[in-house]
Amino acid sequence: MTSNASSVSDDLARTIASWTAQDPDPETRQQVDDLLSAANEGNLHALAELAEAYSGRLEFGTAGLRGALGPGPHRMNRVVVSQTAAALASYLLDHGLAGGKVIIGFDARLNSDVFARDTAEIMSGAGFRAMITPGPLPTPVVAFGIRHFGCVAGVVVTASHNPPQDNGYKIYLGDGSQIVPPADAEIAARIDEVAKHSLDDVPRAQSYAILGPDLVDAYVDRIAGWVPPLDAPQQLRWVYTPLHGVGLSLVERVVEACGFPAADVVAEQAEPDPRFPTVAFPNPEEPGAIDLALARAAEIGADLVIANDPDADRLAAAAVVDGHWRMLRGDELGVLLGEDALRHQVRGTYACSIVSSSQLSAIAATYDQPFVYTLTGFKWIARVPGLVYGYEEAIGYCVDPEAVPDKDGISALARLLMLAAGLKAAGGGIADRLDEIARHYGVYETDQLSLRVDDAMIIANAMARLRANPPRWVAGQQTSVVDLARGTQQLPPTDALLISGETIKVVVRPSGTEPKLKCYLEAVVPDTVDLVAARAEAEKMLATMRAEMSAALGITTIQSDA
Repeated sequence: MTSNASSVSDDLARTIASWTAQDPDPETRQQVDDLLSAANEGNLHALAELAEAYSGRLEFGTAGLRGALGPGPHRMNRVVVSQTAAALASYLLDHGLAGGKVIIGFDARLNSDVFARDTAEIMSGAGFRAMITPGPLPTPVVAFGIRHFGCVAGVVVTASHNPPQDNGYKIYLGDGSQIVPPADAEIAARIDEVAKHSLDDVPRAQSYAILGPDLVDAYVDRIAGWVPPLDAPQQLRWVYTPLHGVGLSLVERVVEACGFPAADVVAEQAEPDPRFPTVAFPNPEEPGAIDLALARAAEIGADLVIANDPDADRLAAAAVVDGHWRMLRGDELGVLLGEDALRHQVRGTYACSIVSSSQLSAIAATYDQPFVYTLTGFKWIARVPGLVYGYEEAIGYCVDPEAVPDKDGISALARLLMLAAGLKAAGGGIADRLDEIARHYGVYETDQLSLRVDDAMIIANAMARLRANPPRWVAGQQTSVVDLARGTQQLPPTDALLISGETIKVVVRPSGTEPKLKCYLEAVVPDTVDLVAARAEAEKMLATMRAEMSAALGITTIQSDA
């Protein structure tokens, strides 16, 4: 699409020229040249791309940065990453951590290794003892390395399960957890300050260390150390896919060290590939993402399917339920792992986010163990005092918070294999344990509505309408409404509403990582004499909740993620 009336303004041209002068990457400089040529020839798409890429900065938000690769301050590139690394160094220096160790890891996405080296050079130039992984590794291994090596901070270059064109920059502090306020705002302010000057003013050094095998060895030994001998693990048959990510080699090592049977690996998705060619979206929760694994499982008569997302910090599982293969919801797997820990007398605090099922709370209470709800995100879950297990419905599980105070798809995989192997040895399976939990504690069914938007004002307007006129009845139950933006005794303020009835719960919030409005639904049926009838009743309640909440939000195109 072209128009001879369109060209780059003088102000935008000066901004681009100033940026390009400090950009060390020939690829992004060439992209700018191509876009400028096209825009000055009247290409409206090129002009719009330049205007967006050079208007404002990529927001420093949940645990750091995440966005599309490309030139400009509103994209992920070497300038943005270098400015962020310099800002992190400044923050650490100002907090009395000069000379400390900083571990830097990366996944297999485009430019992840380059961004990691830039970070290592800048940290070294600022006087820190920077340590970089020798190749792509799962995010939880780097998080483990923070405490293992006694680091003052850690960085992982990853966009997790985002689309192929994205990359990201995840920051941890010395406690091994993701950054939380006010650290995020303080680092963001320093990014703005660094950006006022040329990157030529930022010192760099080549004195960083490249880590050897010690990190991975220690991580594997940690997991193997808490896996007890199994009676009959060789009977378990399972299929695994890393979804073109970095999980396979480490999963194979952990499985061998723990004595589990080797997985049947989905060959088409086994090797890291930043293009993610076999999936529309590299997220195991997305429809179709694990179809190849499910087909293989049906072919070999497997007991279980397990998938990691590309940086292996999240875990998904599928099993035969009611005679057919289906993906377990994040809440189902979260409750399975939590109930199993309680069953084995793991004592301490259990936790999940407010958008997750309330079933784990009920189970913890029967074992007389403390339970805590947190805000969304493992930066909050992992900081719960005395935590022994925490999870979030978005397939994130923290099963060994002492070693990895973050979600960890590898150690959670080991826990799941322990559970599945034990059930198989006893003549049962995952579906049997789900039924057992439901009979004892009640049926808890969850669902999620989400709306992806191009204009963030749609989300803001929907939240404003809901706050002004919240539903006082949902699914035939009178509700109470808590505006979490005001905070509670247990929770700091967050942009969300909690709507609850006698046996229902609704949480509405904007996504922290995507342009989405999310509505989390839960229906509880305590009477489980007839499980089939109880589950049907819960599903009927959810259907009513979906319709009524869509109407309350004033959005008719909102879709179920179930």
